[in-house]
Amino acid sequence: MDLDAAVAARLKRNEAGLVPAIAQQHDTGEVLMLGWMDDEALARTLATGRATYWSRSRAEYWTKGDTSGHRQWVRRVSLDCDGDTVLLQVDQEGPACHTGTRTCFDDGRVWESDDTAGR
Repeated sequence: MDLDAAVAARLKRNEAGLVPAIAQQHDTGEVLMLGWMDDEALARTLATGRATYWSRSRAEYWTKGDTSGHRQWVRRVSLDCDGDTVLLQVDQEGPACHTGTRTCFDDGRVWESDDTAGR
């Protein structure tokens, strides 16, 4: 599957040919997870409407939910201003994290401001 040439030209990949892909719940803005994509993963995502990533640990493509049932239905795909990050706005079925939590960031808070002035 080929990625549209105009989209491919905008991507700035790392030395492994990958870009980070942030999955965000489309209607709430909740950040769900971070995955990695190459041109093929992004092309598959755009063609199927299902979030497909490149697994760095298994060295294979995986479509979110194929084994867990916790699918990501893609609503919108955007590139950041530098072309080095993909934003997937999705409709998440079930937990997004492999640990079974709603997001991969549920237990990861390391700091929070107590500034009440809104800064």
